[in-house]
Amino acid sequence: MSDQAPKVEVSVVAPVLNERESLLELCRRIAAALAGRSFEIILVDDGSDDGGFETMKELHAADPRVRAVRLLQNFGKSAALAAGFERARGEFIVTIDADLQDDPDEIPRLLAGLADADLVSGWKQDRRDPAGKRLSSKLANAVTSVLSGIRLHDMNCGFKAYRREVVANLRLYGDLHRFIPVLAGARGFKVVELPVRHHPRRHGRSKYGLGRMPRGFFDLLTALFLTQYARRPLHLFGGIGASLSLLGFAALAYLSVLWVLDKGPIGTRPLFLGGIMLLLLGAQLMSLGLVGELITHLTYRPGEQYLVREEL
Repeated sequence: MSDQAPKVEVSVVAPVLNERESLLELCRRIAAALAGRSFEIILVDDGSDDGGFETMKELHAADPRVRAVRLLQNFGKSAALAAGFERARGEFIVTIDADLQDDPDEIPRLLAGLADADLVSGWKQDRRDPAGKRLSSKLANAVTSVLSGIRLHDMNCGFKAYRREVVANLRLYGDLHRFIPVLAGARGFKVVELPVRHHPRRHGRSKYGLGRMPRGFFDLLTALFLTQYARRPLHLFGGIGASLSLLGFAALAYLSVLWVLDKGPIGTRPLFLGGIMLLLLGAQLMSLGLVGELITHLTYRPGEQYLVREEL
């Protein structure tokens, strides 16, 4: 985030991908919602091909509080948000989708929620999307909540309000924007949820597709690993490896008893090869965990593993 330009109270970051028709109304409504506050609007053009950046230029010329960033190509929403966060000067940051399905009039309510929280995540309680998208979203939110321990109804809602220190400690890449509450909660920030209005899409087209589901699963695994095991990889790989090794040892011990009791040859039994493979795989995973611990130790930087909220 830039520290050279004058600070403002609120920075609104909006990733944009082929949503030119909604930009004028989006900026007008954000400005109306934040009347009386110092604010800026950062529009991040994530590789649009509908001429949207020309509209952004016009909006900037009419109101310097509207800033525009044009990425070289479509890098994805995580990259667009990261670009906006790096340039945000506000004490508080709001993210909002540019398609006007999120209601800019709700921004003051989200900001008010930061009085006793670090991150306020919107909850599209009455979601105006196709049934298939709503069903898959509910399933993904339920699985993520159970595995991460962050109990939210709408983890991937793009309408959020943050304290500045939250976005300063987010590392977004790939599709990790879907799990921002998980990443923030793991760092010790207080995450709350607030129901927000949601409107039917009027402009552009949805970026949702079935191809996102496998990617979302792997991104969830990434988020869980980064938040729960990044600083203790041996707990994950060692735990799995030890379990597999125990299974392999038990299988071979069983076969050894059969051999002692003269119950026939054991070298031709599938269980014999399976037991050996489990032992070897378990040893490899535990070795991988030890290598991970070594890397963690060598890259350790004082103060990186904790954040201080207040000091007297």
